Amino acid sequence: MNSAANDSVQKHKVVFIMGATGTGKSRLSIDIATRFPAEIINSDKIQVYEGLDIVTNKISNLEMKGIPHHLLGQVQPNADFTATDFCVHAMVAMEDIVKRGKIPVIVGGSNSFMEALVEDPQFDFKGKYEFCAIWLDVSLPVLDSYVRKRVDQMCQAGLVEEVRGMFQPDADYTRGIYRAIGVPELDQYFRAEAEVDQAAKAEMLEEAIEQIKANTCDLVRKQLGRIYWAWDKLGWPLHRIDATVVFESSGLEADLMWDELVAKPSLAVANGLLNAF
Repeated sequence: MNSAANDSVQKHKVVFIMGATGTGKSRLSIDIATRFPAEIINSDKIQVYEGLDIVTNKISNLEMKGIPHHLLGQVQPNADFTATDFCVHAMVAMEDIVKRGKIPVIVGGSNSFMEALVEDPQFDFKGKYEFCAIWLDVSLPVLDSYVRKRVDQMCQAGLVEEVRGMFQPDADYTRGIYRAIGVPELDQYFRAEAEVDQAAKAEMLEEAIEQIKANTCDLVRKQLGRIYWAWDKLGWPLHRIDATVVFESSGLEADLMWDELVAKPSLAVANGLLNAF
């Protein structure tokens, strides 16, 4: 066996789950981590912060199904957590995970974090790890409709009250968790709500929620741009899984389609990496 083959065998395996916001990355990460001995590393640059669980759409303890999660809700809200910070912490987490005989599954919509981890030579990711990347994709019209409905659901779950609880008139919306979509959009509403009548208050809230929806749709397109960059320019081994028909369905039918069209092929991709020699 030549030295190149030896190097390949010695590398630890990592699974990346990529995709725009709302495509089901967290759900798929649990599907994989409950099938293989794996732990999950969050690579969402907003979900790393403590607090605002509704706004940031963090996976719940129940949904985790006992799978350990790293870098999820662990950073102070006002901290400036950079891509370099993520790389440092992710490398430590990966080393800890593989020492215990498990597979790191890195999941999140912040592809700039993933790109820094893989491509920055100071971390020597490519020298230590072999990876595959599963890309969950949903057609834009369907995903736009879904994320807009999801914002409404988040509002029903208490998004506005959650943001009100951490509102600060002098907040810096360029730092920490204050950058989260759903926070700066409500700033003017919170400043004016005590001084306007009910009709004006309702109109301002409606405008703020509409802006949250628009900004979320814009984020989807930015995230897709980074994914295409990784695919076309960086040559990452991306495996695209089209989940559009799942999002066009509902109830039991959607769950069955998820299992067949998303979970099953994704598990096959992961299995191909983990059993490759």
